Amino acid sequence: MTPLAFILIVISAFMHALWNLLVKRSRHKTVFIWWMFVASSGIFSLLLPLAPVPFVLPDAKTMLLVLIGAVCFVLYHLLNGRAYRGGDLSVVYPLCQTSMIYVPIWGMLLLGERLSLQGAGGILLVIFGTYSIQLQRLSLGEMLRPFRNLRSPSVQDALAAGFIYSIGSIAEKSGVRNYSPLYFTYILVLIMLLLMSFNVLRPKYRPLIGEELRENWRLILYSGPIMMASFLTFRYGLNMSQVSYAVPVRQVSIVIGVLIGILFLGESFGRIRIVSAMLIMAGVVLIRFG
Repeated sequence: MTPLAFILIVISAFMHALWNLLVKRSRHKTVFIWWMFVASSGIFSLLLPLAPVPFVLPDAKTMLLVLIGAVCFVLYHLLNGRAYRGGDLSVVYPLCQTSMIYVPIWGMLLLGERLSLQGAGGILLVIFGTYSIQLQRLSLGEMLRPFRNLRSPSVQDALAAGFIYSIGSIAEKSGVRNYSPLYFTYILVLIMLLLMSFNVLRPKYRPLIGEELRENWRLILYSGPIMMASFLTFRYGLNMSQVSYAVPVRQVSIVIGVLIGILFLGESFGRIRIVSAMLIMAGVVLIRFG
């Protein structure tokens, strides 16, 4: 992975952790995320005339890839939310991260990517660290616990979320290969906003839209540029690197999130979280130099 691609993806991870912090501080999470997309797409639209690259309409293949990515990421969030409503964090969170198992496989089979020995080792460390960070203890039994009840709807939703996210990542990588990452991201955000609007405008969420804006308008304003920076830096980094490496490296956002939680939110930290964070960092370093 080139230094520039690595830096862009790490910046994206930092911004991703920041907007997740804003979501944590919000009241109605689903509505707040919708407002984040409204703010981000609004800033995007205002700044688009200043873009150094002229807008070119995407061809049918690129548009299909944008649509696939948007649908996958919206479904990922919906399935994630459903899984968390019905399951424990220590079960759901690791299963939602299984996307990183699929991404290198799809990258090699569909995109012809090749992994170095160091890079593959780094991916495995990131997968293990990300999977284990919310477990109660490091043991074989605990590692297998999330998979014990595959008939549970929350387990099925979490596994489906991980699988769908991996498909979206491959669609993104294919899309930014031959089309501007700037405009790919812009169209992606607009389609995701449209899809989310169908959900948020349902009767149970509609009264909360104005309430969330009145209560957290400052957070919503902050979230626009933060989300835009997170999206753009990742897709430009993705354009310069293999998706098999880009997706695991972005998991450094988990380490940043842990640090934010400990330093600013007073969250507890145990040996498992510290060890898992160190494994993620070691994996990221291996990917960078492998």
